Amino acid sequence: MLTKPSLMLRIAIGKGVGFAIGLIGLIFLPYFVAEADWMLRFAVLFWYTTVGAVIGVFGVFTRHPVLHLPMPWWFRAPMIGAWMNFVLTLFIYDQFAAWMAEISTITFGSATLITSPFWFVLEGALIGLLIGYLATRFGGEGKETVDR
Repeated sequence: MLTKPSLMLRIAIGKGVGFAIGLIGLIFLPYFVAEADWMLRFAVLFWYTTVGAVIGVFGVFTRHPVLHLPMPWWFRAPMIGAWMNFVLTLFIYDQFAAWMAEISTITFGSATLITSPFWFVLEGALIGLLIGYLATRFGGEGKETVDR
């Protein structure tokens, strides 16, 4: 970790990693979803940039504000990523279900357990874990990030 934690650095790292993941999605999405137009591809780019920013901002909270329970980065960041992807999945469930069926057919040749759109929630948790680790490692965490 850096000697001087910084909230702005945390947010910048979160947004940067989220942007990189979104850029990978923008480039490779048409290989998995045939009807992936530019609007969807840019939505993936901006979505993961936003997820990274939110994870960066929430690095200030190391304890739950109401329950006063500890919230280490390895718990907080995957929960934020999973929650944001869960909400997105609820909004466009039917479209995700169709895409997952298509991806499953391309990858495995038939519909399998992978057809559930809620796999996207696990993806959000894993991406949140990566973003949280890098933001905490290089930007710090806790109240001291604001006191700078």
